[in-house]
Amino acid sequence: MTEFSLSDLEKIVGERAHSGDPDSWTAKLFARGIDKAAQKLGEEAVETVIAAVKGDKPALVSESADLIYHWLVVLGLSGVPLSDVLRELEGRTKRSGIAEKASRPKG
Repeated sequence: MTEFSLSDLEKIVGERAHSGDPDSWTAKLFARGIDKAAQKLGEEAVETVIAAVKGDKPALVSESADLIYHWLVVLGLSGVPLSDVLRELEGRTKRSGIAEKASRPKG
């Protein structure tokens, strides 16, 4: 199996976003805009949680894939590159999670 990364998926999403391909779910989501994409992201998040709570590992894998895909669509529609999120995560690893959370602005 070849190594497949989130960056690879981000690139594919970007290529398909404005392809105009009537058979592309990605193109349809981009055409429908951020509201629809965010709705789908929320639905996939709930389905992922349900699979986890049920202990259904195959469903958890499948729903997690859907969740990550829709998250990348939302990032793309918002003009936020994956590298920004990864940089934020990398910065958070330099201190404990408890200290990092306490440093966030309240509100």
